[in-house]
Amino acid sequence: QVQLVESGGGLVQPGGSLRLSCAASGRVFSNNVMAWYRQALGKERELVAVITSRGTTDYADSAKGRFTISRDNAKNTVYLQMNSLKPEDTAVYYCNFRPSEYTVTEYWGQGTQVTVSS
Repeated sequence: QVQLVESGGGLVQPGGSLRLSCAASGRVFSNNVMAWYRQALGKERELVAVITSRGTTDYADSAKGRFTISRDNAKNTVYLQMNSLKPEDTAVYYCNFRPSEYTVTEYWGQGTQVTVSS
C-alpha cells in the first residue's frame, strides 16, 4: 500500500501562484510515476501533469507554460508549481501514484482545493 499526503492548496487571486506538494509513503519503490489531476465542480477528473522517476514530464495543454511538475526522489515527494493562475484553474487537485509505468495499479491522495478568485 501507498499513502499520499497533499498540501499547499488555498485561495489565490488571478495571476497568482501556488505550490502543491504530495508526499508518498509505504511501499514506494523506484521507477514509479507520479502525477497531478484536477476535478472542477461538475466536470470529470483530468490529468494536469505527470513525471516519471527519471524526470520525464508531460503536461495538459492548459498547464503548459504555466505549471511545472518536479519531484524529489529522496523524499518521495512530487510538487506542482502553478503560476499565472486563472479562475478556470479552480478545482480539487489530486496526487496520483503508480508503482511503475507498466502497471494500472494506482493510488490517490485525498485532494486539495485550489480556488482562483478575486
